[in-house]
Amino acid sequence: MTKVKICGLRTTENALMVARAGADMIGLNFYPKTPRYIEAAAARDVVSRLRTELGAACPTVVGVFVNSSAAEVRALVAEVGLDFAQLNGDESAAFVGALCGLAFKAIRPADEDSARSEVAALASAFVTDERAPSLLLDAFNPKLYGGTGETTSLSIAGAVKTAAPRMMLAGGLTPANVAQRVRSIQPWGVDVASGVEAGTPGIKDEAKVRAFIEAVRSADA
Repeated sequence: MTKVKICGLRTTENALMVARAGADMIGLNFYPKTPRYIEAAAARDVVSRLRTELGAACPTVVGVFVNSSAAEVRALVAEVGLDFAQLNGDESAAFVGALCGLAFKAIRPADEDSARSEVAALASAFVTDERAPSLLLDAFNPKLYGGTGETTSLSIAGAVKTAAPRMMLAGGLTPANVAQRVRSIQPWGVDVASGVEAGTPGIKDEAKVRAFIEAVRSADA
C-alpha cells in the first residue's frame, strides 16, 4: 500500500483531521523561510495531542529541515518528539549518515545522470526503518528547496526508484493527478503540501485531503 504523507501542517486540529482521514505520515516544517513554518513549541503541542488522542494509530511524524546543523536537528527531534527528520537542503551524504538512521534526504536531480549519482552517494545512509522512505524525490528547481508545485519527470523517477528501495514521490501532486502518478511510477509513498490546501499555506482542506488519500488508495487497488 502506497504511504501518504501530508506535509507542512501548522495547527493541532488540522493535524488531527489529516490523521483521522488516513494519512500515514505527517510533516512539520522547521524551515523559517517557508510559509508553512511551525515553531518548536507549537510542533510539540501538535505531536503530544496526536499521540495522546490517537495512540498506536498516530501517523509517523517527520520534521522538515533545510541546512540546519546536526545538533539542531537532533535537539528538535528530541524536543518535539519527531520520528524522523527530512533534510531538504544542501546536506551531504556524510551529514545524513552521521544522523545514524534518524534522517532521510530529499533530492531534486536535474536529469537521470544526476539522479543516479545522488542516489548512489546516499545509499549507505538510507534509513533501514521501514516506516520511513530511503529518500524523497522532488521536482528540480535551482532556486527553491521544494514546494515548487512542479512535477518530476517519469524518467528521473524511474532512475531513482530503481536504485532506492523506498522512494517517496513529491512535486505537484493533487487529488486530480496522484492516482495516475502512483500507477505510472509505483512509488513507496507520496508527499503533498499545497495540493491539498484551499488557501492559507499550512492549513489543509478536509475534502481535498480525503480526495487525495482516496485517489491513492484507488490506484493501489
